[in-house]
Amino acid sequence: MVTRLRGLPSTRAAATVRPGKPATVLVVHGPNLNLLGEREPEIYGRTRLVEIDRRLRELGKELALEIETFQSNSEGAIIDRLQQARGRVHALMINPAGYTHTSVAIRDAVLALDVPVVEVHLSNIYRRERFRHRSILADAVHGRIMGFGPESYMLGLRAIRSLVEAARSAGA
Repeated sequence: MVTRLRGLPSTRAAATVRPGKPATVLVVHGPNLNLLGEREPEIYGRTRLVEIDRRLRELGKELALEIETFQSNSEGAIIDRLQQARGRVHALMINPAGYTHTSVAIRDAVLALDVPVVEVHLSNIYRRERFRHRSILADAVHGRIMGFGPESYMLGLRAIRSLVEAARSAGA
């Protein structure tokens, strides 16, 4: 029996990963992340989103994970993509960007996925403006990684690999 702990998604979907088959991880990048490398490089660095996605795919191969990436500036498009992933992906890594602090609808879509979720941020949101200190997703995800620039994504993917493996073991 799989139960939810304090509103966290169960790992039921991740446990369905067949041995020898890579688990599918959806990576969602929120608004303005398409401008990485250009917008506020003193905060977000000079690495472009296409480079982060490339590094994620490479690391995914090493970790036996299939990586799908998606970026949108639109809250509705992000929710649509999360809903389309239901029953198909085994884990989610999300950088909700500006929606971190405002989107109950994205939170609800994340919970509806019912897979392990890691929230990532390039910057440490607690070293930023006060309004950025609160994440609506914080208690709905398995973990959060922030402040390491693009490496936050790589650390997040490694964490997801551990969560998927734990779910596999629990399901075996």
